[in-house]
Amino acid sequence: MSVLNANRRCAAALFKSISFHRNISTQHLHPCLRDLASALAVNQPCFSLSSKDVHILHEPAHFYSRLLNVIRRARRRIFLSSLYLGSEERELLDALSSALRENPDLHVYLLLDYNRSTRPGPSSPVLALLPLLRNHENRVHVSLFCSPMLSRLATSVVPPRFKEGWGTWHAKVYGSDDEVIVSGANLNRSYFTNRKDRYLHFTSQPILADYCFSFLRLISGFSYQLALPDSASTEPVIKWPNPSINPWKIQPLVERSLSNFQTRHLMSSAYPHAIESSSNDVLLFPMIQGGQFNIREEERTVSLLFHHLAPQISSSVVPTPLMNLTSGYFGLYRPYQDLILKSSIGCDILVASPQANGFYGSRGLSGLIPEGYTLLEQRFMRAVRAAGRDASSKGGSSGAVRLSEWVREGWTYHAKGIWFSPSQSSPPVLTLFGSTNLNSRSANLDTELSFVMLTSSEALQKSFQAEVDGLWQCAVPWRGAERHVRWRTRTIVGMVGGML
Repeated sequence: MSVLNANRRCAAALFKSISFHRNISTQHLHPCLRDLASALAVNQPCFSLSSKDVHILHEPAHFYSRLLNVIRRARRRIFLSSLYLGSEERELLDALSSALRENPDLHVYLLLDYNRSTRPGPSSPVLALLPLLRNHENRVHVSLFCSPMLSRLATSVVPPRFKEGWGTWHAKVYGSDDEVIVSGANLNRSYFTNRKDRYLHFTSQPILADYCFSFLRLISGFSYQLALPDSASTEPVIKWPNPSINPWKIQPLVERSLSNFQTRHLMSSAYPHAIESSSNDVLLFPMIQGGQFNIREEERTVSLLFHHLAPQISSSVVPTPLMNLTSGYFGLYRPYQDLILKSSIGCDILVASPQANGFYGSRGLSGLIPEGYTLLEQRFMRAVRAAGRDASSKGGSSGAVRLSEWVREGWTYHAKGIWFSPSQSSPPVLTLFGSTNLNSRSANLDTELSFVMLTSSEALQKSFQAEVDGLWQCAVPWRGAERHVRWRTRTIVGMVGGML
């Protein structure tokens, strides 16, 4: 035990040394962010950017247009990570094929979720990828990640559509040579037209692009590979790459690999040349959340946010900060809920209305999902009132927790993230974005990649505010308290718990 403690002390000393030698300048940041930035730098890799290279997009059509342009500009590599690629996305697949034809040194890498991409039937996403693979076999690499949470026995009896309940590959990262789009959107028509999400485009960022590409390639090593069928078959061939590794027992290997990956990037950004530039006014911290692999960087980061951003003195002396939080699937992870309820930060929360939930009108049990989220929202608001954090308890003060819902005719809502403003009247100086829904499923079952971005750029802060305003433009007061939740839904939510 003494040796173990000694090793832990050595590791802690190493991380403190790394943080010191990284020499991350925080003086340009708002005073409320400086300690937070230093705390994040202890454990998370960090990229220093110029705000002129950060572009926030606001509409699905703009995201799609930008994605196609990223593909067309690629010369060496294209890497796309998503839950799935829609079976009817011919234009997107044609753009990839054209890029491959025009650039003989180009390779395309796709990382998708196994269960979502192999649903049976003629619209199975993997079938749509076969022509691309057939025409450019040696330069197209399709990996399908399968969560090991579902046992081999359960895999054989659980219906295909329900297998995703035990966890998915959920990271949404779309990049090429030296540019990256981070989003929560999948590669499907609705996400390009009428499904609202967030989209942040980073240009001229070879180090960030290398980080994202390396992360995806690491996971691809623990994923199934899509291959062409032989001439006598039309069925896709899906192979496990390493017969010495049991695909249902990869947890310790993935945990060790991800931990080593983050440590390497933590240390590689420990040198001033990788982190400092006189024109850089943005700090970007990536965080991996894979609860099934005991990788919980998002949880640690969110805890740090509240620890360092909560006001240290009376709100009558300093302005009350404001946190905007949104999730299209709002079943807030209990530790995050506790942080909000115990904090004095004002918190405006935006959720999808039942009609804006992507499962609204679905057949079978999935049609009950919007009602299930109404139940979770009702429970959350009861906890808010019990903690004295609702607007009526606060006398309408700026330190209350408020819930609103997003409504737009003919649209669904899929955005997620956090923005932090030092006061109610100032623009955000920080945002958390990426694939996480901030719920129990994201924390424990799905594998997520998200980022925290801090900036001193007034122009970028205004862009943060414009993004918030654009989302809240379709907000109406939460009506969930008036909605009836059937006992059948209550029973199912009680059974599936954190799978929602």
